[in-house]
Amino acid sequence: MAAAAEEEQFATLTLPGGREHKIKILKPHLGEELFLDIRDLYAKTGCFTFDPGFTCTGSCISAITFIDGPKGVCLYRGYPVQDLCEGAEALEVAHLLLVGELPDAAAKAKFEAEIKKHMLIHEKVKAMFANFTINAHPMAMMVAVIGGLSSIFSELDPSDSQHRWLACLRMIAKLPVLAAMAYKTSLGQPTNYPKAGLSFAENFLYMMFATPMEEYTPHPVAVKAINAFMILHMDHEQNASTSTVRIAGSSQANPYACIAAGTASLWGPAHGGANEAVIKMLEEIGSKDKVAQFVIDVKAKKEGVRLMGFGHRVYKNYDPRARYMKKMVTQVLGELGVQDPLLDVAVELERIALADEYFVSRKLYPNVDYYSGIMLRALGIPTSMFTVMFAMSRTVGWVTHWNEQLQEGQMRIGRPRQLYAGVKTREYKPAAPPGPSKPFVKMGSDAFVPGAGDFTKEQAEKEQGGD
Repeated sequence: MAAAAEEEQFATLTLPGGREHKIKILKPHLGEELFLDIRDLYAKTGCFTFDPGFTCTGSCISAITFIDGPKGVCLYRGYPVQDLCEGAEALEVAHLLLVGELPDAAAKAKFEAEIKKHMLIHEKVKAMFANFTINAHPMAMMVAVIGGLSSIFSELDPSDSQHRWLACLRMIAKLPVLAAMAYKTSLGQPTNYPKAGLSFAENFLYMMFATPMEEYTPHPVAVKAINAFMILHMDHEQNASTSTVRIAGSSQANPYACIAAGTASLWGPAHGGANEAVIKMLEEIGSKDKVAQFVIDVKAKKEGVRLMGFGHRVYKNYDPRARYMKKMVTQVLGELGVQDPLLDVAVELERIALADEYFVSRKLYPNVDYYSGIMLRALGIPTSMFTVMFAMSRTVGWVTHWNEQLQEGQMRIGRPRQLYAGVKTREYKPAAPPGPSKPFVKMGSDAFVPGAGDFTKEQAEKEQGGD
């Protein structure tokens, strides 16, 4: 015990008036960051911390994903994410995140069988798609139908580990099916059910592109690309959407509602919609010969010109997911025989930016969104589905964090404070009573004389005529 006490470190906070407060320093199992434990700060000092965007705040303890931003490292349960993309299947990595270990052959077969058993969609949920308009955004559909699952599966007991496991399996299994249904609905085409003989990635492609007119056989490189996309996007520590799921979960909300909340958070262009923004930027640049001028405009902060797909809140080095995605894009376009001029623009922009001190000094390197949109385009997936693809993949991480939160007892409800900047206390005074109403003047029968500003019969008829 004495040795353990000697290992503890503290920081000292000096308050106005000279009063001091000791703050315990916490160290993670991996990484060089230090965390100041301020859980008792208000109780002992009467002070709060101010940290908009939670840029310096750790909200939980987690054993799922580790990120070292300065070194460009991303680990799932200790495994480099790029190694998992190279050798593992999506459901193996899903098992890794949920359970903590990669499955052996028997565990893998059992897990895959459980997932496939839950891929069918309740007919009442499927019927929801018939009520969306033809121009409804697929993400709008996803937020609605995921939340709708809570009306079907409402018997959950969050304290029961088996109930939580079942909820996790259902969401991992059903999200790709719902994503494909959202796409088919946007096209006005009939939806496809998954097939037992196909892998997780093959099933998604089949449900997306098969029609009653012809059978669809996924290309092997397309299967590999979807598998890699899913793995790369499964988890990424405490981002906006994952934090949303955890905060919703802290209120003990239904897990399907928690995932719907995470999906809504992901929808924003600053989060899950970033790869769509990259495609728009590359299209606006137009061609390789215009890249140099675009870079000049970015550095000059020209109005309306923004560099998308570069930089990250956490990474101050090359995003390891982006390295693998760039490699995957080249392979996909090559094997499918797709000529996309945007790839040439993207490669040239990366080359110029990484050789420019302006961007290097600001640690602006390509992130995973930079090349993923080009790959999805090559697979025939429209930009409106990009964020849906992200949500479908990130669901694995969301449910893992939700389960970890309950399993580890980290259930203190999320309740941040604010720095109030509004009006000071003021006295309430009732509004003055209205003046006397205008009297009606009798003229024989029921006729009346309109007051100033009132409509006459002729004015009313004219107004009703519209334009």
